[in-house]
Amino acid sequence: MFRMWGKLWKDNRMLRDTVVEEESEDTRTHKIFRALEEICYEFDLGKPIWLDSTIKEFKRRSKARFYQDSFMEEVPFDYLEIQILEE
Repeated sequence: MFRMWGKLWKDNRMLRDTVVEEESEDTRTHKIFRALEEICYEFDLGKPIWLDSTIKEFKRRSKARFYQDSFMEEVPFDYLEIQILEE
């Protein structure tokens, strides 16, 4: 089972969080994108852009932060953090 944790942070405080479970037999990349899409849907956000720095961080630690520059619209938080809990 694949599980991803999504968290919204502002001023070093967690505003909201959710855990998404994915049980398909799809590739890891597809599971990540689907889980991120579900997290954004639940938080009512547009999909963030994966910048090179975000990709490097995610590959290294299975955790990434999406700041304001990753979103097309203005967001009312400091960053969205995603983290893989289980694969």
